[in-house]
Amino acid sequence: MNIQKMMQQAKEMQTKMAQMQDKLGDIIVEGSAGGGLVKVSMSCKGDVKSIYIDPSILNPEEKEIAEDLIKAALNDAKSKADQTMADETQKMMSDMGLPAGMQLPF
Repeated sequence: MNIQKMMQQAKEMQTKMAQMQDKLGDIIVEGSAGGGLVKVSMSCKGDVKSIYIDPSILNPEEKEIAEDLIKAALNDAKSKADQTMADETQKMMSDMGLPAGMQLPF
């Protein structure tokens, strides 16, 4: 076991992870709810970029429905961001010749 080689690989992995994190900040996913009545655009880092609410659901008597749709759209966008992050991490690991599902120490 070559410790120097392992250290070099660990440093390379950290650099690639930092690059991937930067890239994920630029990838935008969209979550929606209610058949598109509410849409949320979010970066894969979790920054909400925009929210669209169809005027038809802005009825004060349906406030709870609008709130539920907003939560659902946010959760949908977060789920898509998480999946994109997992896919990008898997791709990076594969490119580095690491086994699928390997747990990273950082």
